[in-house]
Amino acid sequence: MNTDAPHGSDPKRPADARPTGPQLIPALGAFSTIMLVIGGVIGSGIFRKAGVMADQLGSPRLLLGVWLVGGIITLFGALTNAEVAGMIPKTGGQYIYFEKMFGPFFAYLYGWGAFAVIQTGSISAVAYVFAEYAVKFVHLPEFSPVWAGFSIHLPLIGDIMPLKEIGVKGLAAALIIGLTVVNYIGVKFAGVVQNIFTIAKIAAMALLFLGAFLLPTGGSAANLTTSSTLIHPTGFRLFLALAAAMQGAFWAYDGWNKITYIAGEVREPQRNIPLGLIVGMIIVAVIYMLINAAYAYVLPVDVMAKSKLVAADVAEKCFKGGGLWIAAAVMLSTFGTTNAIILASARVYFSMAHRNVFPRFLGRVHPGFHTPAASLVVQGVWAVLLLFSGTFDTLTDTLIFVAWIFYAAGAYGVFVLRRKMPDAPRPYKVPGYPFVPWMFIAFACVYLVLTAYNDIEGYRAAVAAKQPAIINSAFGIALVLAGTPIYWYYRRRGGRSS
Repeated sequence: MNTDAPHGSDPKRPADARPTGPQLIPALGAFSTIMLVIGGVIGSGIFRKAGVMADQLGSPRLLLGVWLVGGIITLFGALTNAEVAGMIPKTGGQYIYFEKMFGPFFAYLYGWGAFAVIQTGSISAVAYVFAEYAVKFVHLPEFSPVWAGFSIHLPLIGDIMPLKEIGVKGLAAALIIGLTVVNYIGVKFAGVVQNIFTIAKIAAMALLFLGAFLLPTGGSAANLTTSSTLIHPTGFRLFLALAAAMQGAFWAYDGWNKITYIAGEVREPQRNIPLGLIVGMIIVAVIYMLINAAYAYVLPVDVMAKSKLVAADVAEKCFKGGGLWIAAAVMLSTFGTTNAIILASARVYFSMAHRNVFPRFLGRVHPGFHTPAASLVVQGVWAVLLLFSGTFDTLTDTLIFVAWIFYAAGAYGVFVLRRKMPDAPRPYKVPGYPFVPWMFIAFACVYLVLTAYNDIEGYRAAVAAKQPAIINSAFGIALVLAGTPIYWYYRRRGGRSS
């Protein structure tokens, strides 16, 4: 008996058997793999979160320390995930890994979670930032305050406001639809688009860094060591401030595992996927440290703490028209990141359909373009609908909480696979085992507890002020659990068919 086969699948067609008909093709090399990792991570967080984090910490040295620790912990996650990616280089990535680790139901919950909130929510959130910055160049219409304030109450979860910032949401929807079409046409074309925009965003950030340190209008080295005159968290409050700031860093570093979703379309996946994960995340961590050093060098921490768009303020101080220039850079960054998420994520639902736990049409490959066309279309439709569930913060706080539950589970799965599959070939093994994966798991658990605590406290404060509010972590969990009946439906149908 094959214990790895998913429940409810056709016994005459093993889950790993080669399907007939059009196939996905391995069109992405090592360079594109690294660019997809970088492009999938560097999006909006580096441009939005530094000011909030400065306000929480009140120290440029602590700020840089949080970005460094966040990068190290995320790298630990990538190092751990790379071992499994080298073992099981199949399209679907994390979904396939969870099937091997914990069985078909847990794998399904992850795949459904990716569809319901994690990946589609990421698409919506990053496209949202693209549209926000587009306001610098074009006027976007908005509803009157009465219509914009319309809310829908969800029991035990809170309120959603679908009509708020309708112009921004409309442009974000157009971006999602356009990039879905690009990826529908072909993975190679989408990979070229990804490479171009990833290189462009890195170049823009390099220019910002050089402008901060080389132009006479830049800052002062004293800003790097001078603490706030107003913000002095100490004791337990300092611990909470560090934890809150770490949440911002983790959002900026999120997206590192998406390359595993398209393993079947990567050449030499046993080599290139671990290489892409490790090299890509090292490059991202270096870029983040340099950019935050530039922020702290140009702006005193008290000024940074009051800034909503730190990158724009730094650019504006360094050279004339810098605010518009950085807005264009953010649009380039978020455009590329949205494309990377769309490209990678549809492969999860594609794999689920091939395991008979999702509608079969989602597993079809376009006969001409050799892409998971149906999965791309359905993903795009749901991502657009998610746009209207709330604001950027609602989307990000919801998806990041759910994502980190599965990140922790994936790291623990390395221990599970070493017990279940001790003799399986491992082209790459996580260094520092078992310390590295355990450190990642511990940080993930602390992060989840503090995020849930902050969600509940924020909801209570908003309700006390008689404002619409939502418990983002509860919203995310509800979306994931809502898919459970679908799993049992397909399992029962598969059992009757067998």
